[in-house]
Amino acid sequence: MHTTVRQDGSWPLPGGLGQAIRGTAEEIATLVRSANDTALAVPGSEWTVGEAAAHLAMANELMADLAAGRERRYGDGTPQSLAEANAASLAVFGERRAGPLATMITEQAEAFLDALSRSATDSPASTPLGLMNRSVLASYLLTHMLGHGYDLARALERPHMVDRERVGLCMPFMLSVMPRVANPAATEGLTARYRVRLRGGEAFGVSLADGAVQVTPGTPPQRADCTILLDPVAFLLIALGRLNPWRAIAQGQVLAWGPRPWLATRFPTLFTAP
Repeated sequence: MHTTVRQDGSWPLPGGLGQAIRGTAEEIATLVRSANDTALAVPGSEWTVGEAAAHLAMANELMADLAAGRERRYGDGTPQSLAEANAASLAVFGERRAGPLATMITEQAEAFLDALSRSATDSPASTPLGLMNRSVLASYLLTHMLGHGYDLARALERPHMVDRERVGLCMPFMLSVMPRVANPAATEGLTARYRVRLRGGEAFGVSLADGAVQVTPGTPPQRADCTILLDPVAFLLIALGRLNPWRAIAQGQVLAWGPRPWLATRFPTLFTAP
């Protein structure tokens, strides 16, 4: 997506992305403040509500530092290293109270946006998942908050904040990181061309050959082996490991066709949730 530097020298974000980051942080903070007991378990996770909120608070601070141009090492991008970094950071950050964590989540999201507003260049930042320009970094922050916000909403039995518009704003990060999070055990020996379409949203291509994964945003292959049509919210939740693909298929949120439609069932296994 093309953007130009403003007259004040700052580098703008794509339309709606800054507002989505701010709004998502505020919604998560409201969720956290509503928790009567932050020791409540998060479904499908080893974390409690307090630990998930603490992780979000620290992650938002990390992203704000990256946006400001400060280098922060946090694993090497592999799932194991990120899990180890998460555990280590939670071990030394003892805050689990709802109020302070909610405030930190919103304050660090604002610090992130402020850092970007002060930047006059779109120079890449070094993140746990590789180099990213400022727009993709912002998309990364939003995606990360939505994943854990969804977890907190489930734990507290509240409506989640993942919607079609926000999923669209997550796509720059999702598409840029897909080759990096490809699962070598699943992609080895597979030659396939996928066309993936999100209902009411964008389409993209994923081609696999000799273990290599190539993603083509906006220009899916004309002769795909398998076309997959997904509900946008289902796509993001499957990609983040929050929704079982078979459940989404059973609910009609995923459709597939083409010369090799069975390849659709393999698609989620090709990647490890970032």
